[in-house]
Amino acid sequence: MDFAPPPRVAALLPEVEAFVAERVVPLEPALLHGPFRDALPALEECRAEVRRRGWWLPQIAAEHGGMGLSLVEFGWLAAVLGQSPAGHYVFGCQAPDAGNLEILLELATPGQRERFARPLLSGAARSCFAMTEPERAGSNPVWMDTRARRTDGGGWAIDGRKWFASGADGAAFAVVMAVTDPDAPPHRRASLFLVPMDTPGFARVRNVPVMGHAGDGWASHGELAFEGCRVGPEALLGGEGEGFAIAQARLGPGRIHHAMRWIGVAERSLDLLCRRALAREIAPGEPLARRPEVAGWIADTRAEIDAARLAVLHAAWRIEREGARAARSEVSAIKFTVAGVMLRAVDRAIQAHGALGVSDDTVLSWFYRQERAARIYDGPDEVHRQSVARQI
Repeated sequence: MDFAPPPRVAALLPEVEAFVAERVVPLEPALLHGPFRDALPALEECRAEVRRRGWWLPQIAAEHGGMGLSLVEFGWLAAVLGQSPAGHYVFGCQAPDAGNLEILLELATPGQRERFARPLLSGAARSCFAMTEPERAGSNPVWMDTRARRTDGGGWAIDGRKWFASGADGAAFAVVMAVTDPDAPPHRRASLFLVPMDTPGFARVRNVPVMGHAGDGWASHGELAFEGCRVGPEALLGGEGEGFAIAQARLGPGRIHHAMRWIGVAERSLDLLCRRALAREIAPGEPLARRPEVAGWIADTRAEIDAARLAVLHAAWRIEREGARAARSEVSAIKFTVAGVMLRAVDRAIQAHGALGVSDDTVLSWFYRQERAARIYDGPDEVHRQSVARQI
């Protein structure tokens, strides 16, 4: 395994890092202090510039209008984009659309591609993924209440409730997981459906407040209700009973995307920590950086980030060489390891900033509020640790 950035992205990384610093980071106050819709015009300007530079959809194949980066190549880029909350959005590779596009391009019928995938590829629309339910443990994804029953016309009627469907506010459609055969083996009970948000019987109940912030637009997590929501047979994505397998396939590369984005969050937090340590005096002529505790935070964070980055790149490298199943232990390991590294980096930076760190005057409060869930979504730490231990 080569530890250098792949040649195709080596020259690109400094350019993208400069773009993020000069064009994307200045937009963060609008995200921190106002609704997402107010920041959208400026974000769209950045997106237009990204397209002009040929950086749009870095993780998508060139035949579909993307850069065609491999998983390892995109991993390097994702760490740079992750340094700003808006980085992935500006480049068209934001969750949950990135994962939804992957399964659409692989499994969708020609009609589904035209109706659902094409608007995502162009950036004209967004989507959400509706899997987690408020009354069921997300750590057991085969246990859910939402049902899809056959109708007389060959379609489906969906009933149930979902929540933490990220970006549901303003999305054009949802990828919905629902039980189609409750008597089947656990991993064959559910199927996936493509449901436009304006379908009768489908409603966004609210944006779930996260630590006091409900958010809006892409920067939100929706609670969704399905009450006799009827869709045609063409709404089924993939085969009946394949919902869990498709969702798991979606999550493998998706965890690489998340983990490298978390590396970016940790790098940005470390940078803010260092700047604060040098600039803040705790007495005349005595910067915070001279305190042994702060020096320890800086050294530990640097070492932890470097180790975490290599672990993620190794997992991505193994997925490319041997497939996601062969790398499942490595993928589970980076999920809980990198989340912990990121959150420790954010926490140390907040501590160094004192009261300023918990205010909305820095991006650290956004990172803390939005990224604490990293240890929960896509499988909580405890599930991944158990998985790794079982394989060992």
